[in-house]
Amino acid sequence: MPSIKMIVMYPPPRDVAEFERRYQSEHAPMAVEKLAGKTKLVATRVLPSPTGTPAFHRIVEVYFPSRESLQRCAASQGGQETLAHAQAISTGGPPVVLVAEEEVFTF
Repeated sequence: MPSIKMIVMYPPPRDVAEFERRYQSEHAPMAVEKLAGKTKLVATRVLPSPTGTPAFHRIVEVYFPSRESLQRCAASQGGQETLAHAQAISTGGPPVVLVAEEEVFTF
């Protein structure tokens, strides 16, 4: 059965140090506290590759047991506050927010 997740992709910020300070001290704790129903949160900092500068600075995946639980979370006060804060700290442009089903193949 596929997992349901919300993916938030932050473009490169104008000031990386300030973005990381706010992300670590404000946003991540807010997401942990206020995103009701989540089962896992994976925060990835994207590094430059041999092909150049990445299009995104940070990609965050928030997992939920069902699409309905994700929708309830996004509609809740805590979900709305967290999404608004994501917009506020994203100084390189608005974050891209996706909802996805994930299938895992283990080898």
